[in-house]
Parts: sequence; structure tokens; C-alpha cells
Amino acid sequence: MAMDDASMVGLMGRVTGTVGPGLVGEVMVRVRGGAEHFLAYPAAPKDRIERGTVVMVVEYLAPRTVYVSAAYEN
Repeated sequence: MAMDDASMVGLMGRVTGTVGPGLVGEVMVRVRGGAEHFLAYPAAPKDRIERGTVVMVVEYLAPRTVYVSAAYEN
């Protein structure tokens, strides 16, 4: 079953590898009845999102890349 942009955008995940400028981060997103890892970049290019932060997917590039922003303010 293939994912499309609309089904990924808005999903919540957790950072498992720091996301930030010059970094290819990693997030775990609950999708397709389980949890999967995706390569991740910050939605705002200068943001740095640390491990453990809950994030929201704002853009999806098939097959395994997402752009994310922090779901909650600190």
C-alpha cells in the first residue's frame, strides 16, 4: 500500500536523530498500522529539533523523506 502526500502530512512522530541545518535527521512516524523511520529535514531551514521532540510532518517526499516542525512549543 503506497503512501501519498495527503496521507503523510499532519502525522505526528518523534525525532530519533537530531534534525537541523546541515544534518539529515531521522524521525519515527506511526503509519500503516506500525511505526517507521524516515529521513527528516526541518520545515524551517534554520530550526534545530533535538532527539525526543514530538514533531508534525508538513511535507512528504516519497519514498522515505519528510520535512517536520516541532508539534509543541517549549
